[in-house]
Amino acid sequence: MGNPEVEIEEPLSPLSRLFLTPEMHQIVHCIMGCENPINVVAVTSEIANSVMVRLPRFSSLLVLDSHGREHWRKTQVDVRRHVVVVEEPVSDAGDDGEAVHLLKAHNCIVFRIHHALGDGISLMSMLQEWCRRADHKPVWRPSMDSMGTYSNSSSNREKRWTQLWKVVVGMLMGLGFIMEFVLRALWVKDKTTAVSGGAGVELWPRKLATAKFWLDDMKAVKKAVTNATINDVLFGVISSGLSRYLDLRSPKALQDGVQITGIAMVNLRKQSGLQELSDMLGGNSGNRWGNKFGMLLVPFYYRRGGANPLQYVKIAKQMMDQKKQSLEAHFSYNMQKLLMSYFGPQVATRLNYRIVCNTTFLISNVIGPKEEITIAGNPVKYLRLNNTSLPHAITMHMLSYAGRVDMQILVAKDIIPDPQVLAKCFEDALHQMKEAATKV
Repeated sequence: MGNPEVEIEEPLSPLSRLFLTPEMHQIVHCIMGCENPINVVAVTSEIANSVMVRLPRFSSLLVLDSHGREHWRKTQVDVRRHVVVVEEPVSDAGDDGEAVHLLKAHNCIVFRIHHALGDGISLMSMLQEWCRRADHKPVWRPSMDSMGTYSNSSSNREKRWTQLWKVVVGMLMGLGFIMEFVLRALWVKDKTTAVSGGAGVELWPRKLATAKFWLDDMKAVKKAVTNATINDVLFGVISSGLSRYLDLRSPKALQDGVQITGIAMVNLRKQSGLQELSDMLGGNSGNRWGNKFGMLLVPFYYRRGGANPLQYVKIAKQMMDQKKQSLEAHFSYNMQKLLMSYFGPQVATRLNYRIVCNTTFLISNVIGPKEEITIAGNPVKYLRLNNTSLPHAITMHMLSYAGRVDMQILVAKDIIPDPQVLAKCFEDALHQMKEAATKV
C-alpha cells in the first residue's frame, strides 16, 4: 500500500479490536474452487475493479492515534501487491497477511481477510455484489429461508404486551446464561474427551477436512421435526456426529449424557441472512458492515450408538428454542463491547480466551449464494469458509452455496489425527436422519 491519500480516521469497533489481540487473532479464509484453470490477469483485473477495493475497510491502514487507540486510515491500494500466485501444488497457502492467493495447480482462489475487517455475513454480502451469476441473469439476492439464522425479533402483528412479556422472560433467562458465561470464564470446564483442546492448543499444527451435505437433505430432515429450522438440523448433526466419533476413538470411555459444550456464532443484524451492501455502508445501524454477532453456549450430550437419529434434532431444537427466547446472544455481544470499552483489550481477551479454553468446539453457519456464480468468467464449483486456529481442538464453519453445504473442519492434528473420519461421521449422521425422515 502507498502513502495515505486522504487521512480519514475511523476508530475500530470493540470486536475488531478484540480480533487484533495475540490470543484472539483471527484471519478469515474464503475458498473459491473454480471449474477451469485460473487466468491470473483476468482475476487480478476483476479484483482491482471490484467493490471490495472501493470499500473503506479494504482501502485503509490500521494506525494508532496519540492515545494508542486503533483507527482506520484511508490509503491507496495497489492490488498487485496483494495477489499471490502459487504455481505448484501446496498444502499450506502461507502467511502473507491480508492477500488473495491464486493456487493455480488446484484451480482455487483463497481470500485471506483479517476478521477485524468484518464477519462472515459482511464478507459474503460483499461477494454477492461483484461476483456474477453463471446463468447471466440479474444479480442474485439471498434466499432468506435457505439457512435460518438466529433472530430475536418479534412479528409486528404481535400485541405489545406479548412483546414486552417476551423481553422480560428473555432478560431473566439471559441473566442465567450470562452467569454461565461468567462461570465458564472462571473455572467451569467440559470433561476431557478425545476432542478436547485447551490453553496453547491454538499454536499446535492443524489438519483440515470437509464434510459435504446437500441442502435438500437438511430440508427433508427439517420437515420431519415440527417447527425445526436448518440450524436445528445442523446442531443435531453435530451432536450425532461427535457421539459417533467418540464411540470410535474412545469406546466405553464415556457415560451417556456427558455434556460437550460448543460456542456458536450468531448474526444479530435486524435482517437475517445476507445483506444489501448499500444498506450496510449507508448508515443502517441494524444491518451495518463489520462484526455484529453474539455467542451462544450450546450444550450437546454424548449418546452411545443406537439412538433414534431424529431424536438428536428434537433435542437440538428444544435447546435452540430456549436460546432464541433468551437474550443470550445480545447479552454476550454487548458484554464484549462494555468489557473492551471500559476495561480494555487485556481484560476482554483474557475472559474470552478462558471461555474458549473451557469449551470443546466452535461452530458458525453462514448463508452463501443460492445460485451458481462466476469470477472473471470462471464458474465457481464450491465455496468454503474457515478461520485460523483457536484453543479449541476442533472448529467448524459451514457455508451454503447453490444447494450444497460444505463444512470446513479444522483440527489440532495431534489431538484429532483423522479429521476425514470425523467429517464422515457428520455425513453419515445426516444420511441416517434423512432415512428416518422418509419413514415419518
